[in-house]
Amino acid sequence: MEDAESRGSHIFLDYLNYSSPSKDEGAWILDLMRACVKESGIREVHSHVEVFDGSVSPAGFAAVVLIDESHVTAHCYSDEGLLAIDVFTCGSHDPEHVVKLIHDGLVSGIKGVTLARKERVDRF
Repeated sequence: MEDAESRGSHIFLDYLNYSSPSKDEGAWILDLMRACVKESGIREVHSHVEVFDGSVSPAGFAAVVLIDESHVTAHCYSDEGLLAIDVFTCGSHDPEHVVKLIHDGLVSGIKGVTLARKERVDRF
């Protein structure tokens, strides 16, 4: 794929000091992600969240919003305050818009949450 124009972009975000502003942290993050996808004008295909109580897997959640161009996901280790988000789009939508909306929602909703890493990778 030398000299090929990229058809997609993938943005990775790592947050520290995450603590959910809601007792139902899985639903809170899923609602945030879905609203950001919708506001970006991207079509949602499916969404789901699994919350882990720490009995088998570490406490936290995994959430996904499947979009017609790829996906938006969040993975959290609640007891450690770690949250990883990735936004992958192909086609005409730039994932940066979704990322900005998610980031703004996180920092306005969670005191002390810190973006530790942001990386963009062109795909295809």
